[in-house]
Amino acid sequence: MTGKEVGMGEWRNSTWGEEISLEYGKALRDYNTGGGKYRVYGSNGPIGWTAHPLAKGPGVILGRKGAYRGIQYSNDPFFVIDTAYYVVPKKDDLDLRWLYYAMQYHKLGEIDDGSPIPSTTRSAVYAQEMQVPTLPEQKRIAHILGTLDDKIELNRRMNATLETMARALFKSWFVDFDPVRAKMDGRKPEGMDAETAALFPSAFQESPLGPIPKGWTAGKVSEAFNLIMGQSPPGETYNENEDGLPFYQGRTDFGFRYPTRRIYCTEPTRLAKEGDTLVSVRAPVGDINMADEKCCIGRGVAAIRHKTGATSFTYHTMASLALDFARFEAEGTVFGSINKQNFENLAIIVPTAEIIAAYESQAASLDNQVRINDRQSRTLTSLRDALLPKLLSGDFVSTEIPL
Repeated sequence: MTGKEVGMGEWRNSTWGEEISLEYGKALRDYNTGGGKYRVYGSNGPIGWTAHPLAKGPGVILGRKGAYRGIQYSNDPFFVIDTAYYVVPKKDDLDLRWLYYAMQYHKLGEIDDGSPIPSTTRSAVYAQEMQVPTLPEQKRIAHILGTLDDKIELNRRMNATLETMARALFKSWFVDFDPVRAKMDGRKPEGMDAETAALFPSAFQESPLGPIPKGWTAGKVSEAFNLIMGQSPPGETYNENEDGLPFYQGRTDFGFRYPTRRIYCTEPTRLAKEGDTLVSVRAPVGDINMADEKCCIGRGVAAIRHKTGATSFTYHTMASLALDFARFEAEGTVFGSINKQNFENLAIIVPTAEIIAAYESQAASLDNQVRINDRQSRTLTSLRDALLPKLLSGDFVSTEIPL
């Protein structure tokens, strides 16, 4: 292997063992229940929090054991448990964020020692060859890719905030009945104009589900929603070549709000429409996403929408049924599942159509922004994934890319 001239200087030939040391993480208890401001990382990524870090930031974490051994980057001090390594550079002319992207490029998380429990050993990593650019070039590469990742992370945080706001509004109106209670007390409902406040009653009535706002009813999912249970098409109709419709089979396809396209199907049997809420109905039961396009759904997924077409109300209603879904997860003999009859028989409170429409008009603006952010992040992710191998191989010089 010989060094090469790439734009801003010669890249040196090396091995990972010459450049870094992989330090073992340590056992830690209560990271998933305890407090603290420091992220805890395992083989698959972030798994909890602790009060005391193991390593200072910035830093890179590499999974050591398990089917998926990811590569993570942390700007802040962090803790690593004993199923992962953290990286300590051996030389001063190494940028840690560049190392993070270089480890992805060289697919260090996919190195397997062949043992029954998939593992990545230090010796196997250390033997891998690599080429290292000058420190200024490392920093430029890290800045280009890091800027994209930072924007993706900002969108993720914004979406988490928007979802929290929409769910809080749903809980206030349809679980805690705050507008009703305010009117009963002679108060003006908070954050609500007079026209919307007038839609809410000022009294409760008894129902099989307990006290509910007067004029609302206690019902079942089937009375208010249209439900389609998925069905898996023949296996020979699946492909990864974007031929046909996106095909979602369960939780493994779900993202923060929208599923990730991995498999396509040329002969779909059950379809979901854009805006339908997707619910995992098999192992586990109750995870939710939203279809952002027409798609095929397999037997691990159901598609549901309110009969008025209210997509945001549907999505947040399904989220509010988490405890009901959890009951079916616990009842499974081998794995949890819920059938169509049980799903449609779930008890719900049915508000008036006017109040559902009022909620939809407010929550939809939040949910639409989630969609905009998500689509932007997908575009940025595609750009980052295209640039990463070009920059890390030296095919592109960082100065050729406008910042």
